[in-house]
Amino acid sequence: MSGNPTVVPHLAALRRCWHPVAYDQEVTARPHATTLLGEPLVLWRDSRRVAHVFRDLCIHRGTALSLGRVAGDEIVCAYHGWRYRGDGSCSAIPQLEDPSRVPAKARATAYRSQERYGLLWVALDDPGWPLPEVPELEEAGWRVVRTGPFAWQCDAARQVENFTDFGHFAFVHEGLLGDPAQAVVAPYTVQREGNVLRYGYVRPDAPNTEDFPVFAAEERKSPTRTTRYALHLPYTIVEHIDWGASDRMLYFFASQPVTQDRCVGYCLVARNYQLDQPEEVMQAFERTIFDQDQRVVESQRPQRVPFDLAAELHLTFDALAVAYRRAMQAHGFAPSP
Repeated sequence: MSGNPTVVPHLAALRRCWHPVAYDQEVTARPHATTLLGEPLVLWRDSRRVAHVFRDLCIHRGTALSLGRVAGDEIVCAYHGWRYRGDGSCSAIPQLEDPSRVPAKARATAYRSQERYGLLWVALDDPGWPLPEVPELEEAGWRVVRTGPFAWQCDAARQVENFTDFGHFAFVHEGLLGDPAQAVVAPYTVQREGNVLRYGYVRPDAPNTEDFPVFAAEERKSPTRTTRYALHLPYTIVEHIDWGASDRMLYFFASQPVTQDRCVGYCLVARNYQLDQPEEVMQAFERTIFDQDQRVVESQRPQRVPFDLAAELHLTFDALAVAYRRAMQAHGFAPSP
């Protein structure tokens, strides 16, 4: 495991967090390239189906290991055939008379990873917090649908703030999540507990549509929906929705900070009702919602959230954005103003 002492302070802090890099089904015995915090990575599975995450670089000549192949429990560089075990150690250099007599420096950089909630997570340095506990994603009686991933040309903080913005539902998602005639955002409060922001909100409910009957049935819900959010810094959100009866919905959203100007969002939707509905219905619904959001968010300038609170106008219904920006600064996850 290896850090990078030359990175700027807020990026160094972000390296100490768990970040999603792929849905687990995307990680196979065929090397998969991605980027996290500007660090090129290669994801691969060995013969035991164990996932590994390396810096996407062969120590010999800097070739991308993602161009290579997996052979058993090793990844093989496409350029000179150097072989690396799951811990990053080089097992063979074909150009040597004795291929097994490799120098100690012949290693790939292997990063911490874990699989949970159908995602592969990576921490580039020692993580400061564990992943949030979300029992609904692992319990019987709940069906989980994977949506996305959603690649946007903006920073991950912009994607997160959009997901938690109450004021845009009535206009960006008219008829699906909101109504311009009911655009007022009721007051709410935000509580900070360590690296988690908690807040709740009650708003007018949006009806099911013919194309997207994804919410609780009309006869089993009240005119309002109650949402409870837990925003786990820096880029993970757990949202609980209920309609006053037994039907419950949960959103689990996490954004991968690819670079300072690009991100990928992963959105899991869990429900304890409509368990036999085809996954394609929810996936199409979320694709529509995220497409509507993307065109707006990618138009925002600057592309990165301005953490200086004086840079934008904030009103009372922006309480979460203000709390998020302050908390990101307090934990060192934001650039200095």
